[in-house]
Amino acid sequence: MVGEREANKPEQVLEGQDESAQDAAPATETKGMVEDTAATEAAETEATVDAAAPVGDDTLEHLNALLEGARARADESRGQVLRVRAEMENLKRRQANELEKAHKFALDGFVRELLQVRDSLELGHDAARDERADIAKLREGTELTLKLLADVMGKFGVEQIDPKGEPFDPAYHQAMTMQPTEDAAPNTAVTVIQKGYLLNGRLVRPAMVIVAAAPASEQA
Repeated sequence: MVGEREANKPEQVLEGQDESAQDAAPATETKGMVEDTAATEAAETEATVDAAAPVGDDTLEHLNALLEGARARADESRGQVLRVRAEMENLKRRQANELEKAHKFALDGFVRELLQVRDSLELGHDAARDERADIAKLREGTELTLKLLADVMGKFGVEQIDPKGEPFDPAYHQAMTMQPTEDAAPNTAVTVIQKGYLLNGRLVRPAMVIVAAAPASEQA
């Protein structure tokens, strides 16, 4: 019986070895398959890299060409911007100079026209110094000078406000006092103390006037 048990041992061992070998076989096959797959993938990757190398060089050259083109366009655009900026600065400087000149010499035409009025006044003043001067002629000369001045002022849009006998208008008149009177309707400018002036329709100075009021008997 012992012999039988010993005789059976090798079979058990063999059976155990067969089972281990059977268990190890799939692992070995899986390992081999993994190694084969890795090798295949490595080979495919290497082949892909080798095959893509020329395409990569061409792509790099293409990208470099695009980059150089973009740089060239950027430099050209930068140059245009600098030129436009310089032109704008020059234009701004010219406009500032022209504006300054306009402010300085805006009255050039008015002054030229006004000179003849001054000349006329000087002639009248010199004539008045003569003790033998004719008062009537001096008065006539003064009236001509005033007319000349009014023409010059009218030429440049200056309009006189002389509201005597007109209804009082607070937009253009300044009432200095109220004067009861029967000769004019209430709220009428009866006396102009100082004439007013407009410049192109804009009030420069209001006319100072005395405004008529109803007589005391009517107010009562």
